[in-house]
Amino acid sequence: MTTETKQRSIRQNASLHLLMTQLADELNASGKTMMQVLKQGAEIQWTDYSTKEYLLRPFIKAMYGKESTKTLTTKELSKATEAMLDHVAQTTGVALDFPSLESLMEKERK
Repeated sequence: MTTETKQRSIRQNASLHLLMTQLADELNASGKTMMQVLKQGAEIQWTDYSTKEYLLRPFIKAMYGKESTKTLTTKELSKATEAMLDHVAQTTGVALDFPSLESLMEKERK
């Protein structure tokens, strides 16, 4: 018996991109530059792109051997994102949850 795994959903994708933007904003607001979180050195501000590339992508590669979020199943994306958020919270004190459908709808209304 095989179980079918689904590729990440459109809602999950929208939530992921919102999360990366929120994470960048929160890390920047708390004064945590990329070099403070990743390596000591130059002061570089976070962006949605850099949070995905330097925070999420290493978890995806380490956990699933995949290079792109496009190839993740819904379960893989949830687990990788959760692991990444746990790491960020432990190392920086910046804690976020994966955006819910309700938070996406609220953002859309504004």
